[in-house]
Amino acid sequence: MKKFASLLIVAILGGAITLGAYKFIEDEHVPTTATTSTPNFSPVNYNGTPITSTNADFTEAADRTVHAVVHVKNVQISRQPRSMQEYLLGGGELRKGLVGAGSGVIISADGYIVTNNHVIDGATELEVSLNDNRTFKAEVIGSDPNADIALLKIDADEDLPYLPFGDSDNVRLGEWVLAVGNPFNLTSTVTAGIISAKARDIDQYDRNPQSFIQTDAAINPGNSGGALVNINGELIGINTAITSQTGSYVGYAFAVPSNNARKIVEDILEYGDVQRGILGIQGGSINANTANQYDLEVSEGVYVAGVDPDTGAALAGLKEGDVIIKVDDVKISKFSDLSGYLGAKRPNDVVEVSFIRDGETRTLSVTLTKLNTFIIEKPGLEVREASKETLQENGVKNGVIISKATNKQLQRYNLSGIIITAIDDQKVNSIEDVKRIISEKDPREPVSLNFASKNGENKQIIFN
Repeated sequence: MKKFASLLIVAILGGAITLGAYKFIEDEHVPTTATTSTPNFSPVNYNGTPITSTNADFTEAADRTVHAVVHVKNVQISRQPRSMQEYLLGGGELRKGLVGAGSGVIISADGYIVTNNHVIDGATELEVSLNDNRTFKAEVIGSDPNADIALLKIDADEDLPYLPFGDSDNVRLGEWVLAVGNPFNLTSTVTAGIISAKARDIDQYDRNPQSFIQTDAAINPGNSGGALVNINGELIGINTAITSQTGSYVGYAFAVPSNNARKIVEDILEYGDVQRGILGIQGGSINANTANQYDLEVSEGVYVAGVDPDTGAALAGLKEGDVIIKVDDVKISKFSDLSGYLGAKRPNDVVEVSFIRDGETRTLSVTLTKLNTFIIEKPGLEVREASKETLQENGVKNGVIISKATNKQLQRYNLSGIIITAIDDQKVNSIEDVKRIISEKDPREPVSLNFASKNGENKQIIFN
C-alpha cells in the first residue's frame, strides 16, 4: 500500500495547465461559511420537473446537463523578445496563444459559470463555447486558488440553460453519477460511474486539507471544471483531479463538493472574496502511529495538537489532547471530514463539536472566527496574523506567521509556523503592513524577507 501511495501522481485535468495539490494540517486553514445567506444573482435552485425514473436511465440527466456545461479556453498574450536588449528593456513582439482548456458549469440563467481556478489561471482572455457552438468572452468575477474554484460571467441576449446545485452532503457511496465535460477537447462528453468515496484527501504531503468526492466515472484532461451530477441532473461536484501515473484516467477521479463550490460562489458575489473561518486548532487525523504516540483509545477522529489563542476553539474550551469525533451531526473520522464539512461554513457560524477528553465524550458550541491571510506572490507564501503568544514563543515583538507555501518548490519544506518580521527591511506587524509593502513594489524587483525560525534563528533571504 505504501508503495502504491508513493507512486500516485495527482494530475489536474485542465489541458496544458497543471496544479499540484497540497495540504496543510492546521484546521486554521479550513474554509467556513453560513448556509443561510441569499446569493445576489439569478437563483441556482431548479424549479423544473424532477426526474422520477427508478431505473439507471441517465438519458434525462445527461440531456439536461450537456446544455449547461461549457468549453473554457485559456488564451494568454506573451511578449517574445528578439534580442537581449529587448529582453532587458521588457520589449518584444506580442503573441497570443491558447495555453489550456477545460470545462465549466452554468449555474444561473444570466450567465454565471463555475470552473476550476487552474483552468483560467494566468489567462489574458477567456473564451467560453456553449453546447450550441455559440462563443462568448468571459470575465473572471473571482476565484479561490486554495479550493481550485473560479467564478466567471458571460453576457447573453437570452436566458441560458443551467444546473441546480444539489446537496453534496447527502450523496451516498454507490450512488450513480454522471461526469460531463470536454476531455481531450471532445465537447459534451458524458461518462457514468458511482460515488466511490467521500471526504477523500489526495495530498500525500499533508500540507493543505482538502475534501473531494471520489468517483469512478471516466474523467480525463479537459474535464476540469466540468459537472458531476446525480441521476436527477443536480450538480453535486466540480470535476477537478485524477490520480494517475500517466496523466490519463485509470479509475480514480475527484470533484470539489457542490456545497463547498456554492459557498465560494456566494462569498465572491456577496463579499468580493472568500470568507474563511477557523476552528482554531492544530492537529491531524488519528492513525495507528498517533494513537500509540499519544496513548489514545480511539482509532478515528482528529487529534488536537494545539489550540490558538483568541479563536473560537480557545474561547469555547477545546484543549490540546482532545479528539474531535463529530461536528454537528457529521461523524469525523479523519481530518478531511472536518475540513470538508467546515468548507461549507462561514465565520461566526456556530458548530457543535463533540470530542473525547479523559475517556469521556463532551460537546461544546464553537463560534468560527475569520481567517485573514495574504499571499506574497514572490516567493509564494501565504501568511496570517500572529498572536502575541506566538510572537513571544518565537522571541520576537512583531511579525506575521507563515500558513503554508503556495509555491510548489517550497511545499516540500515545513515552513508553517515560521515568523516573517520584516519585508525589504520594513517591520511588519500585521497583514495590512504586508499588503502595503508588497503593493508599493514593482513585481519585477527582488523581495527580501526576514525570518524568525522555530529554533530561534534569524535569517534574511532575498528572492529574485
